[in-house]
Amino acid sequence: MKGLVIPLGETIALSAARLSLALSLPMADSIILATTRMLDAILWTQDKHFEGLEGVRYFPKSA
Repeated sequence: MKGLVIPLGETIALSAARLSLALSLPMADSIILATTRMLDAILWTQDKHFEGLEGVRYFPKSA
């Protein structure tokens, strides 16, 4: 295993709930974003839900 497993604890869950409401994100996406922000990381994604958000590098999918 080469990844880092982060438990979904109370801090991330509450942050994710706030992000979900504030940004109209699906809950799974808000958990990803909350975890990324907690780790002070950059989220690299092709998921359009994240386009334009702070701390996110969005690259549209090629046709």
